[in-house]
Amino acid sequence: MSISPLQKARAAYAPKLPPALANGALVKVTEGAPTTAVADVEKVREIFKTTFGSPVLTFEAGEKGEARPLTVGVILSGGQAPGGHNVIAGLYDGIKSINPSSRLFGFLKGPDGLVKDEYMELTDSIIDAYRNTGGFDMIGSGRTKLETDEQFELARKHCEVLGITALVIIGGDDSNTNACMLAEYFKSHNVGIQVVGCPKTIDGDLKNEWIEASFGFDTACRVYSELIGNIGRDANSAKKYWHFIKLMGRSASHIALECALQTQPNIAIISEEVAAKKMTLAQIVEEMAVVVAARAKAGMNFGVALIPEGLIEFVPEIKVLIAELNDLLAANAAKVDAMEKADKVAFAKANLSAESAKVFGSLPTGIQMQLCNDRDPHGNVQVSLIETEKMLAEMVGTRLKQMKSEGAYDGKFSTQVHFFGYEGRCAAPSNYDADYCYSLGYNAAALIGAGKTGYMSSVRNTMLPASKWIAGGIPITMMMNIERRHGHDKPVIKKALVELDGAPFKFFAAHRAEWAKETAYVYPGPIQYFGPAEVCDLVTRTLELEQGK
Repeated sequence: MSISPLQKARAAYAPKLPPALANGALVKVTEGAPTTAVADVEKVREIFKTTFGSPVLTFEAGEKGEARPLTVGVILSGGQAPGGHNVIAGLYDGIKSINPSSRLFGFLKGPDGLVKDEYMELTDSIIDAYRNTGGFDMIGSGRTKLETDEQFELARKHCEVLGITALVIIGGDDSNTNACMLAEYFKSHNVGIQVVGCPKTIDGDLKNEWIEASFGFDTACRVYSELIGNIGRDANSAKKYWHFIKLMGRSASHIALECALQTQPNIAIISEEVAAKKMTLAQIVEEMAVVVAARAKAGMNFGVALIPEGLIEFVPEIKVLIAELNDLLAANAAKVDAMEKADKVAFAKANLSAESAKVFGSLPTGIQMQLCNDRDPHGNVQVSLIETEKMLAEMVGTRLKQMKSEGAYDGKFSTQVHFFGYEGRCAAPSNYDADYCYSLGYNAAALIGAGKTGYMSSVRNTMLPASKWIAGGIPITMMMNIERRHGHDKPVIKKALVELDGAPFKFFAAHRAEWAKETAYVYPGPIQYFGPAEVCDLVTRTLELEQGK
């Protein structure tokens, strides 16, 4: 394998660990009170009869010692996030600290590898080649859901053949929900296989009192913020473009908010605020156009606007429109599929309700075409493919022309559009993510060593030096609620959206008028891995503000 000078230097980096893990993964365990679910308690209890109510665990360093060898399986599930390899490295080192003869098997291409019995044994040479690197290419990932008894039985069979007595599933809310389902199945059927989860997602929406951050969020936001800072510098240099930047984050605006806090753009839309205020698309466009006009009046025909990927689903009228379109297109699937693209748009306009037809007609032609033609296998509109940044850039331009005819605007408006998504998912992890992920993996080994199942690895106090970090575990069931999906009630981990009464959003709200008016861009620059702690060991602004700094 050819490696870059940076990767060679990073391979030598030794991630920090919480003091509870200083003597290895054999730890002292303190149990808290029984727990409950975040909502729909009785329904969650009924589904998770054997794992519901488990206590929160806190670890303390144990005596150095040795226990029986462990054989563990590990799965990367869902989209990539910086630091995944360090979770695996931490897990590997953790089980080796319990007994040097312990073995780790990686299932290939995500949960599918567990079901199809595709795996590889992870050895010193493999692990060492991937320490502190980005990506999930060590064993690959996938989005197969583990939710049926047939899948659970295949998992049991394939683990038992390998002698695996514990599985670690590294993933987001859906993946950890699947981990919890698998843990419940094994325990209720007296299968001696533990299941432990690790919190992953760059979107930042897997968090709560016990999970301060999902891994990868820090690195991804730093990558995006570097790019936004570069664009801000370019905008302020050329002074002729408005840059509309869409940022990954389908269900929550944590990335958009964190990047705004790091770079201070002229405009940043937060989807959760749009939903709370029941804003129409026209109101969003109007607010953006007013900022553009005000800057133009001050001689600044340039700016930077951040847009969360999932915005369109948070606009109430668009949400209604999409629901109507889904029903309309599904009910007339054969007829619609035989139409030309332009005819589909005309069909939609003619058959939507009057209110939705009006909203649909206000959208740029290209977006209308996307809504009618880009559908998933279930016939639903593929919202994630909608080019919201282009839509808003075009609609703001149209509104500015109207304002010019009214004498309310006398500037120039030229746009550049960007979507930052995949650029951040596989970056080399920041020191924060390198340390945090390694600790999560090592801590997962401690949960296994303590005989626990249905737990998520938890490392807290991460804004402070690692010597102050708190290690332990939380029952996955305590994060659950029930949601209606495809006509059925499903237990799922509740997504954490941006809290409008939280400190990060309040700080942003208090400063955005100033950032809109002034050119107050901050240029974070690239992630720094070597040097003074105040540069290299930063935490996100979100975490700083949440913890009162």
